[in-house]
Amino acid sequence: MATAGDVIQLLPLLDKVRPVRGRVGRPRRRPEKLLADCGYDHDKYRRLLWKRGVKPIIARRGTPHGSGLGAQRYVVERTIGLLHWFRRLRIRWEIRDDIHEAFLTLAAALICWRRLSRTLLGPLRRACAERT
Repeated sequence: MATAGDVIQLLPLLDKVRPVRGRVGRPRRRPEKLLADCGYDHDKYRRLLWKRGVKPIIARRGTPHGSGLGAQRYVVERTIGLLHWFRRLRIRWEIRDDIHEAFLTLAAALICWRRLSRTLLGPLRRACAERT
């Protein structure tokens, strides 16, 4: 038996996404756009997304990688790559979800700290070094 494609889980996943909060007093709404690779390229799913009020931005099959989606998708792929630097997240050892989520949160905090310390503290350290 072959494994089922991800595309059949697209709509149930979209239904489970919580509405994005807007300004205070405004009604909540669903995400406006959905970015996907060419594995999701099917007119049936494009129509169903439009009916739900979501604009599908899906790469067409047979087009080269420079189809314009790379700028947004690179952020997600880079984040997953950064999380894979942590061995406990690369291969999931924990059975309990709360422990795995705690390690995921800790890894995200460390990634943010490293990035902030590099961008904010780097120039500050250089300025202090120039004064002495």
